[in-house]
Amino acid sequence: MDHAKFNIINLFLLICLGAIRGTSGAVTLIGLPNTVRVPENSPATVVASFTVSATGGATIPSGLPIIINSNPLSSAFTISNINSKCEILFTGNPILDFETAPNTFNLQIYVNDSKGDTDLQILTIVITDVDEPPVFLDNLKNQVYITENSPQGTIYTVLAYDPENKPLQYSLQPTSYPFIISGETGSIISTKVFDYEKDLKSYNLLVKVGDGTNPEINGTVIVNIVNTNDNAPIFTMKQRTFTIPEEQAPGTIVANVTAQDADDFSNVGNLTFSINPTDYFTINPLMGIIQVAERIDRDAKPLRDNPLITVEVSVIDSPKGGQSTSMSITFNVTDINDNPPVCIPDTYRPQVEETAIINTRIITITCTDIDVDPPNNQFKFTNLSCNGCNQIFDLNPAFSGNIVLTGSLDLEQPNNPLEYTLTVVAEDITAPFYKDTAYVYVIVLPVNENPPVFNPTTYNFSVSELNGQWTLVGVVTATDKDIPFTGISYSIVAGGSTLGYSNIFWIDPNTGSIQLMTEPDYETTSKYVLTIEAVDNDPKDPKTANSVVTVNILEANNEKPMCTPNDYTLTIPTDLSPGTNIQKFQLTCTDRDSPPTAFRYTINSGNINNHFAFSPPEGSNITRLILAEPFHYSDGLDKQWNYKLLVFITDDNLLSKGIVETGTVTINVNVVIAGLTTVSTTTPVSIRQT
Repeated sequence: MDHAKFNIINLFLLICLGAIRGTSGAVTLIGLPNTVRVPENSPATVVASFTVSATGGATIPSGLPIIINSNPLSSAFTISNINSKCEILFTGNPILDFETAPNTFNLQIYVNDSKGDTDLQILTIVITDVDEPPVFLDNLKNQVYITENSPQGTIYTVLAYDPENKPLQYSLQPTSYPFIISGETGSIISTKVFDYEKDLKSYNLLVKVGDGTNPEINGTVIVNIVNTNDNAPIFTMKQRTFTIPEEQAPGTIVANVTAQDADDFSNVGNLTFSINPTDYFTINPLMGIIQVAERIDRDAKPLRDNPLITVEVSVIDSPKGGQSTSMSITFNVTDINDNPPVCIPDTYRPQVEETAIINTRIITITCTDIDVDPPNNQFKFTNLSCNGCNQIFDLNPAFSGNIVLTGSLDLEQPNNPLEYTLTVVAEDITAPFYKDTAYVYVIVLPVNENPPVFNPTTYNFSVSELNGQWTLVGVVTATDKDIPFTGISYSIVAGGSTLGYSNIFWIDPNTGSIQLMTEPDYETTSKYVLTIEAVDNDPKDPKTANSVVTVNILEANNEKPMCTPNDYTLTIPTDLSPGTNIQKFQLTCTDRDSPPTAFRYTINSGNINNHFAFSPPEGSNITRLILAEPFHYSDGLDKQWNYKLLVFITDDNLLSKGIVETGTVTINVNVVIAGLTTVSTTTPVSIRQT
């Protein structure tokens, strides 16, 4: 988080905490605010202490008080709390450096008690400067190298600094060595030209650095005198031409080069050999032994035209980049009878359909022999072998490279594989009878000969109309005799459509599982006849098969009764006789999945004093509203003049696992005083149906 966002967040937190504290003050940080001084680079220590006071029986939760990290250096402090006595500890990490860290910063210390009261106080940390001794910037590199004959001058500069930027003074011991040091800059200077053979090989120098107040710091510089190379090496061997046969095994020693160097000291006298080009030979860089590096073939160009190989051998003394000497060496390569027939390519992958007939040519093997003279370059084909092939391949004509089919590749036959591995040997007709082997991998291409087959050929499934989306209806399965099995994909090609849906079924193309895509409706369609197609996955000639799947929808009581009329108002006089059909009003109800005798009528609410009833109350889809009890307004028994009747119509269909559906109708009945209001028998009824 950047400092701007960090400060804004902590300012908001401080405002909030201050507001919280201002509401109570029952918990108090005693001993804060406070200011403490911490010397720079201090070790882990206790820098301050305080106590926590809570009143009114409140307790301090575990883990409190805490430091709110408003400053990145706050992470160097922790709080130890034992029985409300708290110590603020400096952990030593990160180290507080007066020269690099802020010299003053605040620790925000926060506490809250179990009753929600809070306190926030500040501990100000002041970092004080401590006089520190000088420090070597590079820990004083202790190895310096000077080549002999180098001119006098600066060989090394000591890098040191003082944390308080005080001037430094450098000195060097022993003073008897041919070196001096600049007291102000720390530059070490050689005062002579060194001779490796006469002078000391190394010098140990003690460097002292002081700032005038602290003890001097010490470091060691080892000055090494490096020898130089004065003499070039010379070859001591006289032979320059060697005769070798071709086809020597790699690593065979063919020559030994010797040389010497007049320099008589260890690290300069080491000699390193090299050879160029490195096409045929390598040389041991330390011993000068020349060995065969790779196959040397007399019968291949360029040696076929010229058997001489000339290389340049060089020797160089140490150190790297020293003086060197070179000479040429010639190898005369003699010919031997070494080349077998070579089959190019040596691997064939012919593809043959499993329906191929006998005497079909599978492949012709092509080989050559690069020996220069006959009969070394003549050969024949033999030893055609194939494990598990049951002799279904042969060479025709004999000893030729033509491989023909002599049996059946039908993959549906037991034990016939998708691939056959054949080997054919091309053999010299003369000693030493070298051979080469060609490998033929006959890949049998499957032919899609058989269509998928459903088992059984037809299916019958049943599913309730109460089932919803993704309900499993059933699984169809098809098999295919073709080998290898390429898989079968299933699809619905006909059937399954209904009102509003092109297909209410889905089939998993991989498993044949048929599932619902929506709830079926028995009253719309009670049976579906699906045509399921199975297609094998042959990429060239796919074959198909069809199966008829009958899906029976099981009826369930899932429809509510629907009643008419739906927009009327009833008005009746107070002296209407009990048993009267109120304004000849009747309900006519229908239910798509229930018979007319399945209806039951109940006034659920609004029938105060039970004045109203339906006749018949059940067993018919048509019923009338009658006055069941007379009105008694004069004696005060009745006070209601407007009735809002909530009517439940239940279908009583118990055929589908006891499920009952209910429709509702609302009828408003207005009662008027007889003789004051003319009652019209044609006034419409107001009915609201849900």
